[in-house]
Amino acid sequence: MTNGSYWMLKLEGLEEKKRQERDGDFDPKRMSILREKIHNWEKSVLDPVLSETPERKDQFENFSGITLKRIYTPEDVTDLDYSRDLGMPGEYPYTRGVYPTMYRGRPWTMRMFSGFGTADQTNKRLKYLLREGETGLSIAFDMPTLYGYDADSDRAEGEVGKCGVSVSSLADMETIFDSIPLDQVSTSMTINAPAAVLTAMYAAVGEKQGVPLEKLRGTVQTDILKEYIAQKEWAFPPDAHLRIIRDLMVFCTERMPYWHYISISGYHIREAGASAVQELAFTLADGFSYVDLGREAGLDVDSFVPRFSFFFNCDMDFFEEIAKFRAARRIWATVMKEKFGAKNPRSMLLRFHTQTSGVSLTWQQPLNNVIRTTVEALAAILGGTQSLHTNSYDEAWALPTEDAVTIALRTQQILSEETGITDVVDPLGGSYYLEWLTAEMEEQAYKYFEKIYQIGGVLEAIKQGFLQREIANTSYHKTKELESGKRFVVGVNKYEVNEEKPIDYLKVNQALRRKAVTKLRTLKKRRDKSRVSQSLENLRKAFEDPGSNSMYPILEAVKSYATLQEIMDVGRQVFGGWKEPVIA
Repeated sequence: MTNGSYWMLKLEGLEEKKRQERDGDFDPKRMSILREKIHNWEKSVLDPVLSETPERKDQFENFSGITLKRIYTPEDVTDLDYSRDLGMPGEYPYTRGVYPTMYRGRPWTMRMFSGFGTADQTNKRLKYLLREGETGLSIAFDMPTLYGYDADSDRAEGEVGKCGVSVSSLADMETIFDSIPLDQVSTSMTINAPAAVLTAMYAAVGEKQGVPLEKLRGTVQTDILKEYIAQKEWAFPPDAHLRIIRDLMVFCTERMPYWHYISISGYHIREAGASAVQELAFTLADGFSYVDLGREAGLDVDSFVPRFSFFFNCDMDFFEEIAKFRAARRIWATVMKEKFGAKNPRSMLLRFHTQTSGVSLTWQQPLNNVIRTTVEALAAILGGTQSLHTNSYDEAWALPTEDAVTIALRTQQILSEETGITDVVDPLGGSYYLEWLTAEMEEQAYKYFEKIYQIGGVLEAIKQGFLQREIANTSYHKTKELESGKRFVVGVNKYEVNEEKPIDYLKVNQALRRKAVTKLRTLKKRRDKSRVSQSLENLRKAFEDPGSNSMYPILEAVKSYATLQEIMDVGRQVFGGWKEPVIA
């Protein structure tokens, strides 16, 4: 079956479901009685109220532009088949959750995104969070590291340690994880263009601690497709990056069985201005592209897809976010089974990390962000997330202070320990509105899959600027709604107050760059220069040979203390750079 016929058949199947009333869960006779009841309610109860007190606007839409009815009843989900569309938790198609007991068995992983300044400062912050009850580490890197530049690069001026920790070599990674036993924690690293290099650094630190590759647990983001779509942090042309990701996939499949070597990220797509539907569709489309990449490398689907993970945003439209997560699980399971022929249930499980929305945070009245983060965290939990990062209230100003990040962590702990929401699996399952919205978002995503296929796939859609243009248009539309007052943000365009200095926030001292540069120069003097030179030459040969696996020479270069930029510069010399298309 071709891609195109598959997506079109899925859309036709969803339309057919809408045309049919099922005799199982929804009896036609009862539906007829219900329709009459709704009609009578509208005439005798609703209309008199509307004539006296009209609703506040003529039409209601969620953030994705989906028109919402006043009320949802069984009539809106007559095409729902429980076994086919929902299933039990831990059962295909996993709409109700990927595990049978969910949080009754254990809570989600509380993984706070941490990293700033130098390696030793980040080490102290990680240890603090572990003492305060964090259950998984998540590392943020500064801008030079994200692009693959060292702290002493001209391009690093003014950015070292600003939005994450500065990492120029294996020595920095050794400091970050000093006295943190890697056999007892899992670590997530948000890094993409140099993901293979940072994975090699983490592996080398583990080996120095006596932890073999086979026992290291964690995730590296690696999702270069969303960089071209949204975040714009790449080093090489797309095809070159995909080749290196292929090498990483093969290496980890063979050597690091507990390492999730790619976390397909919708978070940054959403932060760039996408709607929830676009985040859902573009993220899963990227995921399907990586499945194709692994198959092209000769890997069996069930040998590598089980270690895929996902990373989603959670914004302020409460029910839309929950529906998005449920639709994502159902789509992934269905496509993996039907299109890619997966047999292993773990290949069909869409497990994901969630971070509350950064773009929803406001610098005006920043303490309001505590409430925003709480609402978003609640939606992520009710949507069935496997791990969660809660943003700190001061992040619209700067990286979080220790006090702010503690409140963000306590938000998760209170939700877990005090609310009772962990006592029942998928407690909102069966809601007429939620089930209708889940199906609606699923259909909208399939429509995008078909469009992307018609263009020629995700890579071609990126090269033509289609995905970027869709996001830009949505972002523009949302901005116009805010400016016109069609939508409100408390403290921004409604309930505004004058504030001179609402909070104290973290300031990263740029003197830290001098410290990082001094450390780097000392390292370069002490290391074995001939070993570094040979390792980089071996890497060059591997990059020039499409049939070789570049992960082995990358690991060799890292262990020789070749720097991040030295390694990435080999790729820049071999592969060249890339400029994205102009979006008209």
